[in-house]
Amino acid sequence: MLDLNFVRENLDTVRNAFEKRAFPAGPLDEFVKLDELRREVIGESDRINRQRNESSKAIGALMQEGLKEEAEEKKTEVAGLKERQKELELKRTNVEQEMRDLLSGLPNIPAEDVPVGVDETDNLEIRSVGEPRKFEFEPQDHVDIGENLGILDLERAAKIAGSRFAILNGAGARLERGLVNFMLEVHTTQHGYQETLPPFLVNRESLFGTNQLPKFEADLFHIKDEREFALIPTAEVPVTNYHSGEILEAKELPKYFVAYTPCFRSEAGSYGRDTRGLIRQHQFEKVELVKITRPEDSWDELEKLTADAERILQLLELPYRTVVLSTGDLGFGAAKTYDIEVWIPSQNTYREISSCSNCLDFQARRMNLRFRRSGGAKPEFAHTLNGSGLAVGRTWVAILENYQQEDGSVMIPDVLRPYVGGLERITKQ
Repeated sequence: MLDLNFVRENLDTVRNAFEKRAFPAGPLDEFVKLDELRREVIGESDRINRQRNESSKAIGALMQEGLKEEAEEKKTEVAGLKERQKELELKRTNVEQEMRDLLSGLPNIPAEDVPVGVDETDNLEIRSVGEPRKFEFEPQDHVDIGENLGILDLERAAKIAGSRFAILNGAGARLERGLVNFMLEVHTTQHGYQETLPPFLVNRESLFGTNQLPKFEADLFHIKDEREFALIPTAEVPVTNYHSGEILEAKELPKYFVAYTPCFRSEAGSYGRDTRGLIRQHQFEKVELVKITRPEDSWDELEKLTADAERILQLLELPYRTVVLSTGDLGFGAAKTYDIEVWIPSQNTYREISSCSNCLDFQARRMNLRFRRSGGAKPEFAHTLNGSGLAVGRTWVAILENYQQEDGSVMIPDVLRPYVGGLERITKQ
């Protein structure tokens, strides 16, 4: 959430930032109207308060002079002023709540070096690693490969749950599990993250904290009971909220967390996109990286986080590229995002496998996550960062397609073999 005082004092800056995002100006115009109303209410309340004080003094003077009738009239006047002040206090409370509700629907301000653009076509490639493989045969997509090997069953998954679900069998399930363990091992032993296993259900406060609510409610799977739980769309939600409402000591920062979880998304509005296979599922697995940092460290930490995610692809020897998102493709809570895209041979293109974002203090304000530099210092809002390290299902897809052989089998990357029981090749089951 943006700081109310910052928005109030930097309206032109905020308007310009929203224009770059192609975000409508209406909510900001409404904020200005509410802020003016709030000032009017405060001004009237202050005037009434002064008037009450003057009238109270007058009552005392009238009583001393023995003018009881005039004093009673003044008391009636003061009582009326008191009631009006109560009305104004309630009005101020309601207006300020409206302002907070409105602020909760405003996106973060893009960093100055984020390229201005309309959509993903304006994203800027900053590096490319590895050369896409040149096949001596016609490569298959991961669905045909997986079904022919007997390790992927979409038909029975649809029977059990519906479309956009999958069942992995045998070596396919082992490959998924091996990828999870491999990613966690690299991030904990080489990159300094603390592994954590959070709840897969969260409350509305946590979803608000990481800006899934109120804007993205339709993308969630909700539990229908009085507790209003929802299944997590990403481990970012429970892990970033780990210290919500707390004041940390500066010496504790930065904090690095890594978590494996399943993720659940309704994919509202995405119907017709990526309907074949595992690219866009209602349920998928992810290894998520989360950082909590001091403000002055967060930009360097974003570069490190992105490098940590890229390292997984480097070790797996999968071709990829990294792009910085344009303002038109930037997520709601992010100030800057790097997308890491892995090469998918069947589509002859790169597809997103990780988004690494610096949210600055946007999420910390929503969840009241602060830190103190020294014993008597005023608490400050921390900065939060997150990124996939990596999306496990899409890594599974990339391995099947990039390591497929002409006979239909799939070679296992060397670095991954210890995590799949020494398996070197997936053959038909």
